[in-house]
Amino acid sequence: MALNPPMRDWHGQTVWLVGASSGIGRATASALHARGARVVVSARSAAALDAFVEAHPGALALPLDVCDPLALKAAAATLAARGTLDCVLYCAGHYQPMRAHALDLAELLRHNQVNYLGALYFLDAVLPHLLAQAVNARSGQRGHLSLVGSVAGYRGLPNSLAYGPSKAALIHLSETLYLDLRQRGIGVSLINPGFVDTPLTRQNHFKMPGLITPEQAAQEILKGWARGVFEMHFPKRFTRWMKVLQWLSYPVFFAITRRLQPE
Repeated sequence: MALNPPMRDWHGQTVWLVGASSGIGRATASALHARGARVVVSARSAAALDAFVEAHPGALALPLDVCDPLALKAAAATLAARGTLDCVLYCAGHYQPMRAHALDLAELLRHNQVNYLGALYFLDAVLPHLLAQAVNARSGQRGHLSLVGSVAGYRGLPNSLAYGPSKAALIHLSETLYLDLRQRGIGVSLINPGFVDTPLTRQNHFKMPGLITPEQAAQEILKGWARGVFEMHFPKRFTRWMKVLQWLSYPVFFAITRRLQPE
């Protein structure tokens, strides 16, 4: 069911991707560029962004740290001055496996800073500009906002003490944003990937079920935008099982997940 206006024609559309130096963000930026979008990429690594621009003529690099709200506001103002922002994507992320008997407060706070507070800084920077824009005749909306969560945010999972709660917060945030912004002409979508082969997931020391490439993830995201869905989750062969976990009672849920947890 379409909950957003479908976005299929990207030619000439401006898309800002924050967290695009590698992984899903970079692959999505590349896929959008191939479809004619005016792509703007942001991340901390200026070298990685410059390499992207060199490989994708016409793209624009705006290096920044998502933990710096002033840098995000300056970047958003720069882009708004250049014209309409048709779609913005927050895909910056931080991940380190963690269990409670090895709790690391600094790492917990780092996850919160990048995965959640960074998204709030991003919203604070970009939403005023989206709300002030005229409705795009092609898309029928003022702009579109997407946040990258994770199926790890569905329920508490082994090794996810730091990562899971930050992604659960993004899921809740996205749902509320949709309720508040849809009536104001801004589309909102939530992207919940399963296992994608990125520098972050390569820290896992177990076989990751349904593992896909960043390029495959990018194609799933573009398909989701084209269908106008609110939530994109992929690969379905894995994420459908993760959704089942959401409906299980605690005794059943804990019994299942306990078997997956290493001693």
